[in-house]
Amino acid sequence: MRKVEALVVGAGPVGTIAASRLAAMNIDVMLCEAQSSCAHDLRASTFHASTLEMLDEIDAAAPLIDRGLKAPVYHMRDRQSGAVIDFDLAEIADRARFPFRLQCEQFHMANLLAQRMIDDPKIDMRFNARLVDARETADGVIATIEDNGVLTEVFTKFLIGADGSRSVVREKMGVAFEGFTYEEKFVSLSTALPIEDHVPNLSYVNYISDPDEWLVLLRVPTLWRVLVPADGALTNEELISDANAAKVFSRIVGNIPVVTEHRTIYRVHQRVAERFVKGRMLLIGDAAHLNNPLGGFGMNSGIHDAWNLTEKLYAILRQDGDKALLDRFDRQRRTVTRNFIQAQTIENMAFMEQGAGEASRLRRERMAQIHADPDLRRDHLLKQAMFKSLEEAESIA
Repeated sequence: MRKVEALVVGAGPVGTIAASRLAAMNIDVMLCEAQSSCAHDLRASTFHASTLEMLDEIDAAAPLIDRGLKAPVYHMRDRQSGAVIDFDLAEIADRARFPFRLQCEQFHMANLLAQRMIDDPKIDMRFNARLVDARETADGVIATIEDNGVLTEVFTKFLIGADGSRSVVREKMGVAFEGFTYEEKFVSLSTALPIEDHVPNLSYVNYISDPDEWLVLLRVPTLWRVLVPADGALTNEELISDANAAKVFSRIVGNIPVVTEHRTIYRVHQRVAERFVKGRMLLIGDAAHLNNPLGGFGMNSGIHDAWNLTEKLYAILRQDGDKALLDRFDRQRRTVTRNFIQAQTIENMAFMEQGAGEASRLRRERMAQIHADPDLRRDHLLKQAMFKSLEEAESIA
């Protein structure tokens, strides 16, 4: 039976970072991915300043920065009035070594780290290897892996589920995934059209509120990505049809032909696992929590989970640390997920969906007030760059 100190399931950005950092700590790690390669997922494309500092410790920040776009400024825009509130992360350069958001599709990082692990004889990297069962023993977990069609057992001291919203690890833990799913669907469209030539004063990151159709405009190295709420009266086929894509873009750039590179529909969830730790089985990333994409907190918070957890595992495996450290990981990351990540994404959604009512007017006024006050603005920038959530987690005993 193959024996490893840590078995990570899922080779997305969160799983590859967890495995990479464990290996950097000289912990014997296996990483299993059910697919034949890292998923070509287009949803997450923002790396926050706090996350980039983590990636820099495993020599992953520089190659991503070379590939991506630096976005120090992001906009909160009102579609009807044309008003723009701009926030500049250069204001927190005294706190952030990377005072910008990096716009780069998440799969680039996962592929980079996975390739390093394939080439590293110290790491057992396996594609086409899916977890089918796991059972805990007195001193570890016996995992059953279907590896290229062959069932094999692996003994590990800790099993880490970074295997997404339909996590097999979470299922084997018997942990509930509490929360809700937004009623509306979302449509994501990507185009190489230079939208900045048609919409003045665009940043690389734009959150555009509107009572009729809010949208997000994000620039990645070769494309503009547009996210809009879906018309509930349309079928999935109609939502990604040429006709609907043309209507969406006509409201942005006028009636000109627009060629799209990708069209995707997805549902948005706000869910948190009732626990991230059960014995020697652990959850991070989308396996532990899901939230709407407004603000770019989903992938980043998953990376922060991985960073926190690997720190605790190093203390347990290499410094004779108490296994109770895992309970602290659970308290820290679940609390921050509920108090900050979930709350902030729900607040962002409310701002984007603003209507003509009093609550919407107050939200707009509050954002203008934050922007006008240097102390409030700095606090907001630190929160959006996710330094505040890391500080909150660290304060939890």
